[in-house]
Amino acid sequence: MPLPLLTILALVPLVGSLVLFLVKGQAGRLIGYGIALTTAVLGVLAVVLQAQGVPLAEEVAWIPQIGAHYALDLDGMGAILVLMTVILVPVVLLAEWRVGETPGARWSGTAFMALALMLQSFALFVFMASDILLFYVAFEATLIPTYFLIGGFGGPKRSAAALKFLLYSLAGGLVMLVAVAGVYAVTAAAGSPSFLINDLVGAEMSTTTARWLFAGFFFAFAVKAPMAGLHTWLPDAAEQSTPGTSTLLVGVLDKIGTFGMLKICLTAFPEASQWATPVILVWAIVSVLYGAFMAFGATDLLRLVSYTSVSHFGFMVFGIFALTTQSISGSIFYMFNHGLSTAALFLVVGFMIRRRGSQHIDAFGGVQKVAPVLAGVLLMSGLSALALPGMGSFVSEFLVMAGAWQRFPIYTVVITLGMVLAAVYVLRMYKTTMTGPVTEQVATHVTHDLSAREKAVVAPLLILLIVFGFVPKPVLALADETAMETMAIVGVEDPAPQVKEGNR
Repeated sequence: MPLPLLTILALVPLVGSLVLFLVKGQAGRLIGYGIALTTAVLGVLAVVLQAQGVPLAEEVAWIPQIGAHYALDLDGMGAILVLMTVILVPVVLLAEWRVGETPGARWSGTAFMALALMLQSFALFVFMASDILLFYVAFEATLIPTYFLIGGFGGPKRSAAALKFLLYSLAGGLVMLVAVAGVYAVTAAAGSPSFLINDLVGAEMSTTTARWLFAGFFFAFAVKAPMAGLHTWLPDAAEQSTPGTSTLLVGVLDKIGTFGMLKICLTAFPEASQWATPVILVWAIVSVLYGAFMAFGATDLLRLVSYTSVSHFGFMVFGIFALTTQSISGSIFYMFNHGLSTAALFLVVGFMIRRRGSQHIDAFGGVQKVAPVLAGVLLMSGLSALALPGMGSFVSEFLVMAGAWQRFPIYTVVITLGMVLAAVYVLRMYKTTMTGPVTEQVATHVTHDLSAREKAVVAPLLILLIVFGFVPKPVLALADETAMETMAIVGVEDPAPQVKEGNR
């Protein structure tokens, strides 16, 4: 029997989190970080094996009475998001090494590590699940550690923010549960109940049924993504959480939304996906522009970064439903790059807040004169968020736009405004906080530049963004694999290139 690498990969952080609830202090932190690094090694190994074509699928009958399976697999998109997850968690744990030590902290730093590892475990199960019921169980399980990460650490209104997050997520999960039950009803009526995603490809169901099921899944994923109108939980959660929690929330957890749109919505309900495309594209454009305008007007640093993510998720959804190989591949790559760039932004903003003692943008000024390395890191992180050429974020955003242009040129022109606004809100934030004369409060509170630990936190993120900006092929090869498979299932071909008469 082959080694169940995928199961081991997902269970190692979960078992580690349970151990950390029994171990306190410095020893607990060291054990937790060792577990995160071990998971990273296993994750990279799984991705490398997948890229080499080594079969890693695991499937065992789970609840045979209803056709449920414990089924894990690692396709190209799953491999990319697994890689992103195992990179981000050690970075977050290192950034939040001192969390829980401040006066009045509700829980210890080892509790934070335990919850972060638990979230990582459930997220890995989601990214590798090939059974919809297993996917749903892991999807809902991610809410438990996330709720306590928000409610246990952070600002004075963290309990209200955690509750709001939970209510929105439970609402989306409840709608998805109805859709999951609908999947069972459809497959059972065909004589062979199953929740395996592959069994749903080409499954016989009425057009109306498929569209209702699609709507149920898409609603849950739109809450998670988050798309404009269903996003209001995110700015509150980001503002009241620690920067590390916000990184896990936006960098890892929210990717489940766009992942599910590709993995389930387009794959299981191709006709319904094409039917809903016009509305979803408009919704995605609204998300891009709304998030950008809200980021421009934000006065709180953490809320600003959260609104940038609303805008960026709009780009991802736009690329997915533009339904070209290039745009889908770009969206998958966008998920990866967004995870890195948003992590860099949240974490460096967290370093600023810890020094100054305030999240308000106007509380800063002239920081680059007293902490030039911090200012440089903030600038690089901001440039990655606005998709500067030479960074991985530029490649992914360009692929989305170029792919969408083939089928929806007018929509693509409109959504380009989001790129312009990104440059405005990022550079405005940098100018306000970093340039100009040093304010009295900054001179009093910002007394030192980034420490060695803080440099070690942001360095790998920025290095990877630059490396994949110049050498994106290793990740794009995995993204292309999923994009081509999805296009074949949906039954849509890329538009033929337009050739003018005079150029023939």
